[in-house]
Amino acid sequence: MKLQDMLRDLPMETQTRGDMSLDIGSLTLNSREKLNSGLFFCIPGARFDAHDFAAQAVENGCVALVVNRFLPLDVPQVRVEHTRTAMAYMAAAFYGYPSRGMKLVGITGTKGKTTTSYMLKSICEQAGFRCGLIGTTGNMIGDRRIESHLTTPDPIEMQRTLRQMADEGVQIVCMEVSAHAIDMKRLAGMTFEVGCYTNLSQDHLDYFHTMENYFETKKKFFTEGYVLNAALNADEETSESIRKDLTVPNLTYGICVDADLFARDIEITEQGVSFEVQLQGMHKLPVKLQMTGMFNVYNALAAASCAMILGISTEDIRLGLEKIASVPGRIEMLETHTPYKVILDYSHSPDALKNILETVRQFARNRVIAVFGCGGDRDQGKRPLMGEIGGLLADCCILTSDNPRTEDPYAILRAVEEGIKPTGKPYEVIENRREAIRRALSMGEEGDIIVLAGKGHETYQEIQGVRYPFDEKVVVRELLEEMKG
Repeated sequence: MKLQDMLRDLPMETQTRGDMSLDIGSLTLNSREKLNSGLFFCIPGARFDAHDFAAQAVENGCVALVVNRFLPLDVPQVRVEHTRTAMAYMAAAFYGYPSRGMKLVGITGTKGKTTTSYMLKSICEQAGFRCGLIGTTGNMIGDRRIESHLTTPDPIEMQRTLRQMADEGVQIVCMEVSAHAIDMKRLAGMTFEVGCYTNLSQDHLDYFHTMENYFETKKKFFTEGYVLNAALNADEETSESIRKDLTVPNLTYGICVDADLFARDIEITEQGVSFEVQLQGMHKLPVKLQMTGMFNVYNALAAASCAMILGISTEDIRLGLEKIASVPGRIEMLETHTPYKVILDYSHSPDALKNILETVRQFARNRVIAVFGCGGDRDQGKRPLMGEIGGLLADCCILTSDNPRTEDPYAILRAVEEGIKPTGKPYEVIENRREAIRRALSMGEEGDIIVLAGKGHETYQEIQGVRYPFDEKVVVRELLEEMKG
């Protein structure tokens, strides 16, 4: 594609140097990637400024640059004020605006994004649509999985993935929308048929610094022209702040307050949740989820709200919700053939840990044993909160590493200990996560529930910049085999 054609829809002023009629064959953010006819985006970041690596990108095959400031390099350059926004628009143009032929549904909030997107995908497929999914556990086209490393990919990967989806006949894309993606303009120029807001709780304050900044970023998804319709959790107190500034049609869902779509007669068991969904003035819709927990009632209501906005029938909504048996790493019961149960869950924030422990407490016949820690290089304020919640809601805790990244894992664990000590509950500190899981399994008794919290779907552990293979499903299976011997 000619560079000048990629600039046509940019909503900003540009200055150019060099031949804008040259052909671009690929887009990149990585100066080390070897390309033919590449276009390199010089993104200034918190730690590195990609302008410093532009010469390397040119050596590796990039024939043009998008910059904030002109560089002394003999290649065509496009200067813009906001490089990230320009990249989003130019990537969409390069891949032929793939999202224009599909309906996008974006789900944002601290918790519930992944499960809600899977539930909505199941509903849409039940209704006969070919669906794509973009999110934390990877991207999917139908049942085929495509790996991805970000909840919401960078614009180049995003548009490349959407192009692939469009080419394969995808009609609806269920997409997790992170606050980071909104702040970094990864969605610039995209239009979502529905935007869904699940909830807000403490997370990512290493990046956003305050809860107000974190919330206001998520709010922009609904108030800055990204969405045509909105579905909001009426039981989430921050939803009203979004709703009062909305200029698009919206539907609310909830349990505790008057909402447009609400659930009643909720029964939670170890096997799942049954409840009735009712739209104001509509007949009751009985639903029997195969997944348990009150939070999954909210996730189901969120997915149902999005589906109703899309015009999907109530019967397809019911069948779609009831078909889905599990979501990778979300309250996932492992097959252990032991007198105790082992549950895998991605809960890596205080509120998420609280939700999973409260849920299993409702059907635990004996003790709840929690194995958890906190990630390194992330919000440090949540560490003692996680410890306190573990101490208050579990009978016994084993504190261990969870992606310490570049931090000292013992420093992280000491911070978690600050929260658990005042609760008086018994706990152990075993930094090695495999050994921590071994200890929990060795403690397991008839009727116990062991919750492995924090890793969920992840299949690695990140230590000092290196990702080591660590799939907890595999680890549990291996440890149980070892313990038999």
